[in-house]
This record gives sequence, C-alpha cells and structure tokens, in this order.
Amino acid sequence: MSEPAPSPFRVPYDGVFSLQDCATTPPPGAPGKKALKASLRDHVDSLEDLQRRLYAEGTRSLLCVFQAMDAAGKDSTIRAVFTGVNPAGCHVTSFKRPSSEELAHDFLWRTHKALPRRGTIGVHNRSHYEEVLVLRVKPELLAHQGLDLGDDPTAFWDARLASIREHERHLAANGTVILKFFLHVSLEEQRQRFLDRLVTPRKRWKFNGGDLVERERWGEYQHAYEQALAATSRPWAPWHVIPADEKPFMRDAVADLIRRTLVAMDPQYPALSDEDAARIGGWRAALEAQGRG
Repeated sequence: MSEPAPSPFRVPYDGVFSLQDCATTPPPGAPGKKALKASLRDHVDSLEDLQRRLYAEGTRSLLCVFQAMDAAGKDSTIRAVFTGVNPAGCHVTSFKRPSSEELAHDFLWRTHKALPRRGTIGVHNRSHYEEVLVLRVKPELLAHQGLDLGDDPTAFWDARLASIREHERHLAANGTVILKFFLHVSLEEQRQRFLDRLVTPRKRWKFNGGDLVERERWGEYQHAYEQALAATSRPWAPWHVIPADEKPFMRDAVADLIRRTLVAMDPQYPALSDEDAARIGGWRAALEAQGRG
C-alpha cells in the first residue's frame, strides 16, 4: 500500500503531543458549508466504488476507530460518511458498558470479536481505547475485571498502551489497515450541544444527567486522551485529531481521509485465470444464442 498524502490532523509518531495544540474549529480559509456538503457527497460516491472493489478483492480490510468526548458527533459523522456503502461490506459496532461476559475476558477481547473480515470495512464507535480512557479517569472500575492499579499506576497504563500498540501492529501485519479518529470538540461547543438536546424535544433522549458529571472531569479526560493518542499513533495505526466544533467540516475531513486511504490501498477486482479468460468468447456466444432461440 502506498502512503496517502500527509494529513494536517495526524498525531505525530514520536510521542510528542498536546491536545492544546490542536484546533477544535476549521483552519483559516476552510470552505463554506455548501462547498463542504458538495465535497462530502463526492467522497461518499467514491467510497461506494472503493468499498465495492475492496469487497471483491477480499484480501484486506479497513478498520475505522472513532473516539470523542460526549456530543462531539460520532454517530452523525459515521452515518453521513458511510451512508452510501453497501451494508454487506461494512459493519458498525457501538461499544457500550461491557457485559459480564466481556468483563470475564482480557480487555481486548470484546473489540477483537468485532474486527472486520477481509474485504470489508469495520467501524468501531468507541473501542478498546475506552480501557485506557474511561478506566484511567475512573480506575475503581478495574475491580469489575478483578484488577487494580497495583503499586505503580503509570506502569499499569503503560503496559495497557503497549498491548494496544502490539495488537494493532499484529492486525496491520495481517491485512487490516487501521484509521483512528478523535473528534475534537471544545468545552463550550459541548455545552451548547447539551443545551440543544434539552430544549429540542426530539433530541432529549440523547441527554443523560450523568453527562454533566463527566463534563466536570473534562481535564482528566483530555489528559487521558493525550496519553493514549501519543502512545499509540504509529505508521500502521495513525490517530487523526479532527476539529469537531463545525460538523460539516468534520464530516468532510473524515470522509476525505478514509477515501484517500482506500485510494492508496488501491483494491482491485480479481482477474480471471488465463483458462477462463480464453473461454469468455464461447460463454458469451452460448448465452446470446439462447436469447435468439
């Protein structure tokens, strides 16, 4: 696979990274809403063709991981970007609170089960990264896994992050191309979106009082994200921090990165064997003759 053009949103591979250096708003000179919506339609059309070729080729897969703070727009972005992709070749998995069965296994088990088959696109709405984000902010939840931080919490989290790096490198070595997106919303924009959910009846179902409790720990979550993204953005599984305060820009940026990644993968329709290629003329003639009968 040839490398797609560098992304201005990619997290460096050297582990030096701060979310404070990442914008939540589009860069100066970004296209307007109308142009962004037209661009998104073009990307979606391209994804439909590229996904069809990936499915036919059947030798590699694409995994797209989405993480974000609440109300950043993960669900709507996934829906907008993958709206034209054949459901037979794309599967979205949303990871909620782990079940008792999932808690009885290692922390990578439940997401491993949902990895895309060769020829398909897998979309993880939240992911194995919850285990180094939510649990880092709330380490008391480790008790549900029969674990604790031990005497050296830093070593515990470093070991989990190392496991994730090794896991993703293994996937990449076996034909899964990985793209990871952190949809970066500002604290103020999140407040506005929460308010919108409360005042708009059809959106109230999205709001949970616990969202306000989590919001009070914003700084802790930002720190956990910084640690996770810096430790696990690698050439075989890059992280991209996408400005999320303006949804049209966010959706177009995500779609563009996925499209460019698939273009670089360059999936191909399988070629016929020499024997079958030589028989095409005869098969065609037989079928045309049947139509004249």
